[in-house]
Amino acid sequence: MRDEILNPLFSDISSIKGVGSKTLKLLTKLIDSSTIRDLIFHLPSNIIDRSYCPKLNEIQTGRICTVKVKIIEHMAPKNKHQPYKVLVSDGTENLTLIFFKVYADSIAKNLPIGAFRYISGKIERFNNTLQMTHPDYIVSEQDVAKLPKFETVYPLTAGISNKMINNYINQALIRLPNLPEWLDDEFIKKQNWLSFKEAILDIHSPKYACDLEPYSKSRSRLAYDELLANQLALAIVRERVKKQQGRVIIGNGMLRKKVIEKLPFNLTIAQKNVLAEIYDDQSQPYRMLRLLQGDVGSGKTIVALLSMLNGVEAGVQTAIMAPTEILAKQHFETISEICDNIGVNVALLTGKTKAKERREILQDLENGKINILIGTHALFQNDVNYKDLGFIVVDEQHRFGVDQRLLLSEKGNKADILVMTATPIPRTLVLTSYGDMEYSKIDQLPEGRKPVDTRVLPISKLSETVAGLKRKIDTGVKAYWVCPLVEESEKSDLAAAEARFEDLQKIFGNKVGLIHGKMKEKEKDAIMDKFANSDEINLLVATTVIEVGVNVPKATVMIIEHAERFGLSQLHQLRGRVKRGVSQATCLLLYSFPLSETAKERLNIMKQTEDGFLIAEKDLELRGGGEILGTRQSGFCNFRIADMNYHKNLLYIANQDAKLILNKDPNLQSARGKALRNLLYLFGKDDSIRNYRG
Repeated sequence: MRDEILNPLFSDISSIKGVGSKTLKLLTKLIDSSTIRDLIFHLPSNIIDRSYCPKLNEIQTGRICTVKVKIIEHMAPKNKHQPYKVLVSDGTENLTLIFFKVYADSIAKNLPIGAFRYISGKIERFNNTLQMTHPDYIVSEQDVAKLPKFETVYPLTAGISNKMINNYINQALIRLPNLPEWLDDEFIKKQNWLSFKEAILDIHSPKYACDLEPYSKSRSRLAYDELLANQLALAIVRERVKKQQGRVIIGNGMLRKKVIEKLPFNLTIAQKNVLAEIYDDQSQPYRMLRLLQGDVGSGKTIVALLSMLNGVEAGVQTAIMAPTEILAKQHFETISEICDNIGVNVALLTGKTKAKERREILQDLENGKINILIGTHALFQNDVNYKDLGFIVVDEQHRFGVDQRLLLSEKGNKADILVMTATPIPRTLVLTSYGDMEYSKIDQLPEGRKPVDTRVLPISKLSETVAGLKRKIDTGVKAYWVCPLVEESEKSDLAAAEARFEDLQKIFGNKVGLIHGKMKEKEKDAIMDKFANSDEINLLVATTVIEVGVNVPKATVMIIEHAERFGLSQLHQLRGRVKRGVSQATCLLLYSFPLSETAKERLNIMKQTEDGFLIAEKDLELRGGGEILGTRQSGFCNFRIADMNYHKNLLYIANQDAKLILNKDPNLQSARGKALRNLLYLFGKDDSIRNYRG
C-alpha cells in the first residue's frame, strides 16, 4: 500500500483552483497524466528576467523590461479591426500600449487615466515611437510585490498560457510534503545537494538560466532520484526473475565437443567467457534471462548454437526466433549444416512454410523428434506445441515486443531465455532498459578479420564511384548500394532506390537487383537468394531492409548514398554487411552539401572507428536514447529529468547503490527502505513494489 504521506501528490489536478473540465483535458495532454505529482514533475525550460527597470528614454528595445508609468490617454479604435491604444509615460518619454481583440471597459478598469501602474513586457520602437503589445503584467503600486522579477517558463500546449501553468504549479507545490530522506546523509553532503522537497521548490523558482542546467545542484539531485528509482525497480525485477523456479540444464558436452573440433576457426576468448556465463545460468535452478550483445561478425550465432546444444545434450528442445524470414533461413542453413553431421534434428518454421511440411514439423515437434526449431513469430502460434521446450534464443530482440517474447516463453517448460542483438547498445541504455536481465558482451572479433576501408566522398564523385565499382564487380566481387527512399518524392532530393536501380542497370545490365521494404517477401527472398548464392546478381540496390542479419560473404563493397541522412548505429549496421568474409572490404559513404555539424561528426566517427560499442555511445550523444533502436517496443526509458548526456556518472552510482540497498535490506523494511518505497511510487515504479516479495 502507498504511504499516506504521498496521498496529496496523487490527488487529481482538478482539485486545483481554476482548473475546470476544459483546462483539465489540456493539462492532462500536456503532462500526460492528471495527478499533482506529474504537475510538479513538469519542470521549467527557461526563465524570463523582469528585473531590468530602466527609464523609458534609456530603454534598450527588444528586451523584457518593467517600468512604472502614469496613464495619460485612451485611444479607442474606430473599427473592430484596429487595436485599442493606451498612452502612458514615466516622465522621460511616452509609451503606447497596444491591445487586440479586448474589451474596452476591462482596459479602462485596469488602466484608469491619472493612475500609476507597473507594466512588464517587451518594448519595441515603431516609427520612432515606443510600443508594448499586450503587456505581460499590469499591476498597481499596492500589488507590485506580485510582479515576479524572474518568471519561470514551462513547456506549454495550445490553450494553456505560461501564467496559467505557473499558477497551477505554485498551488501544487504547496501540497508537497516533507518526505523521509531516502539518500544516505554522507552522500548528500558529499554532493552538496538539497533535500528532495528543497530541490523541487528550487528548480521551480530559478533566478538565473544556469539554475535550469542539467548539472545544477537541484536538477542533479532530482536526476539521481529518478535514476535510483529506475535502477532499484529493475534490480527488484531481476531478483524476482532469479527466484522464479527454473530447471537445471547440464549437458555431457559430447555434441559441443564434436562441433568445436570441426569448426574452421578457434573460439575467441570473449566467446568462451560468454559461453561460461550462459552454461552457469543454465545449471542453476532458477530461470535464466540473459542479454547477449555482440557486434556484427563477432560470432553470436555459434555461441547461441553451443548454448542450445547444451540443452539438447540435457534432453530438452530448444528454439531460436528471428525477426525476419531471411534471417531465420540464414540461421537454419548455418545451424543445420553443422547439426546434420552430429545427429541433431533441426527444422525451420515460418509463415511461408507449406501446409503439409508444417503439419509434419508440428507432429515431430510434439513427439520430441525435433531438437532445434528455428523460425519467426510462427514459433509461438496457438497450434505449435513442444514436447519439452527448455531453452529459447531470441535474435535481434529489439524487433520483437515484450509480449511476443513472453508468448514464446509460455510454450516452454520453465524455459531459459537468451536474447541477442547485433545492434551495440550503450552501457547507459543497458543499465536503464535491460537492467532486469543478466548481461554478456562479445567485444572481440575473430582472428583474420580485416578492418573495412571506409571512405567519405561527396555525391559529386558519383561517376568515379560507379567506375570504380565496375572494376571491382568485373573481378567477381559482389556489392551493395543503399538508398534511403523507395520512390521519388517532391519533398525530398534523395535519390530513390528505384531510380538508382534504373541508372545502374544501364551500366551493369541484368547483374543488378533491387530489394526494398514494399516488396513481397517471396520477391525479396528470390532476389536475395540470387545475390547470395549465384552469379545472376552481383550488385544489389537496396533500402535499409538489408541492415540486419543479411549474410553474403562474397559481398565486400558497400556504397551508402546520402549517408548524412542515416544515424550512426544504422551506418555501422550497414557497413557490417561487408564484414562477413575474410577479403578486404570497402565502404563508401556518399554525402550531399550542406552538411550539418552533427552529420560531419557522424561521418568522421565512421571513418575513424569500427568499434560498435564506441559508435553506439557516440550515437546516444548525438541522437538520444529513444532513437538508438528506433522503436518504443525496445522499452528504452524516457526520463523526465535525467539526461544521459550529462548524468551518466550518476547512473553508474545509482546502479551500485541499488545493489547495495537490496543486499542490506532485501525487503525494504528499514527506515531507509520504507523511504525508498516512497521514491518508487513517486517515479511510477508501482509494479516493482506490488510484485515484490516484501
